[in-house]
Amino acid sequence: MKKLTLIRHAKSSWDDPSLDDFDRPLNRRGERDLPAMAQRVRGFGLVPDRLLTSGAARALSTAEALADTLELDSRQLLILPELYESCYQTLLHQLQQQNDHWHHLMVVGHNPGLENLGYYLTHERLTKFPTAAVMHIHLSVTDWCELAESCGTLELFDYPKKHTKSL
Repeated sequence: MKKLTLIRHAKSSWDDPSLDDFDRPLNRRGERDLPAMAQRVRGFGLVPDRLLTSGAARALSTAEALADTLELDSRQLLILPELYESCYQTLLHQLQQQNDHWHHLMVVGHNPGLENLGYYLTHERLTKFPTAAVMHIHLSVTDWCELAESCGTLELFDYPKKHTKSL
């Protein structure tokens, strides 16, 4: 059986309108939420065999922080240009092409593609998939090429605001 963890990049900045969307960095909240999110991922035991990420600045910053916290080897991190602003079908196709010796894949990317992929695989409708959210799915497949509609079970859904204290 395979495992898949989908992670939306941490909150990004819109402060510089001259920046291309691809180059937008994390904002203060993203920088604040990211270390705690990465520690929770580690605490949940979600250490992937391979981490796939969009090359957009905000996704890459998120993926690199995760890789550091999870103590991944640099060869386990793969930047896939196709993950930037991709629809769920593109994400699905990229996953279906992965080597079957990887048992647990982690994808850091963008919405709405991640949310739609999560729904396609689990048929669990989320109210939203906020920034720095983590969705972990147990897949009833033995090969990545077998990924199909409803082949997964949602095991975990976590995001920063679940951990903010009420004033």
